[in-house]
Amino acid sequence: MKRKRVLAVVAAGLVVAVAAGLYWFQPWKLWVNETVQEALPVAQVTESAAPAPKKPMIVATGELISHEHETSGGVRIIRAEDGSLVLRLENLDTSNGPDLRVLLSDAPVLPGKDGWFVFDDGAHVSAGKLKGNKGSQNYTLPAGTDLARYSSVSIWCDRFDVSFGAAKLAKV
Repeated sequence: MKRKRVLAVVAAGLVVAVAAGLYWFQPWKLWVNETVQEALPVAQVTESAAPAPKKPMIVATGELISHEHETSGGVRIIRAEDGSLVLRLENLDTSNGPDLRVLLSDAPVLPGKDGWFVFDDGAHVSAGKLKGNKGSQNYTLPAGTDLARYSSVSIWCDRFDVSFGAAKLAKV
């Protein structure tokens, strides 16, 4: 009888451990793609607006390189007519994962493993959760974001503190 109780406790412990591991790692995301296709941000036109709206202006660009996961695509930071900043990922192609974010950072973009863990060490701003691991998408940066402080963008896995891919920003 005592042996059955021990086996029941061990079995329950294994079930809890497997469930926790599945929740933490979310391995099924490696086979599930989320594609998001958003249009370029454009100025809003109101009926009372007499002059034609200004076009959004590109203020920084970059190309993503791979880190922990194979990653490619372009990054643009666009200043809208109202002065707000939008970070745009274009033709993004990376792996899906748990708790992925888009970070604007002051960290240098280093190739290989040297660049995997640096993007949350210094100054950084989260543009939000990654909307999809494929496609083109827009992220409005927080008001008051000073682009002079930041030199890179990372697709950042907050759960494991690792960069999936990153881009060095070049001011335009």
